[in-house]
Amino acid sequence: LSQSSYGLPEINRSAIKGSKLVANPGCYATCSILSLAPLLSAGLIDETTLIVDAKSGVTGAGRSLSLGIHYNECNESIKAYKVASHRHTPEIEQALGMFSKSSLAISFTPHLVPMNRGILCTAYASLYKNIEINDLYNLYREFYKDEPFIRIYDPESGEYRFPETRWVKGSNFCDIGLSVDKRTNRVIVVGALDNLVKGAAGQAIQNMNILFGLDETSGLKQASIFPA
Repeated sequence: LSQSSYGLPEINRSAIKGSKLVANPGCYATCSILSLAPLLSAGLIDETTLIVDAKSGVTGAGRSLSLGIHYNECNESIKAYKVASHRHTPEIEQALGMFSKSSLAISFTPHLVPMNRGILCTAYASLYKNIEINDLYNLYREFYKDEPFIRIYDPESGEYRFPETRWVKGSNFCDIGLSVDKRTNRVIVVGALDNLVKGAAGQAIQNMNILFGLDETSGLKQASIFPA
């Protein structure tokens, strides 16, 4: 384990480079961590108020047969599952802990939605002080400025200021949109990724590229989609 590392390049690239074993992150964990890391790094939020509400397509359940993901069971319906008990919760807390001086406790609730692929995470936290949306946007832009697979949405983009799962389908991108609710003094971060690419195989390829000193984007610039 001394030669192993957590394989989320955007927050742990230097450790990955020198590892013999890389643990590829979970799909929910990837989206949640990337959505919240800049806020925790900057010390802007109350760490006791973290909430992540996440939705995933049916491929998030894996390839094994399950009654709950049969078409007639999940079509035209959304449901929460593993509330307060999902296995990605401690993974999220541990990874985000590198940006915190205290142990984190996150309320995480996943939902199954009737689509093949994609994850949308909405994260909430209380702010320690007032912050303008453009300052928040600049914070995220600076934090991820050298990251080839992170796209931060301009808060002045109108109805396109928040990501949709269709815009990351088949890609290794994680898209992030931001909002500040001044009425409640909370920050809201919406992240989207493809659970089968950035949330799984694509991220594994990204980690492999780092390990072998290759261009980090090799093999990841085009969409290869199955199931569509």
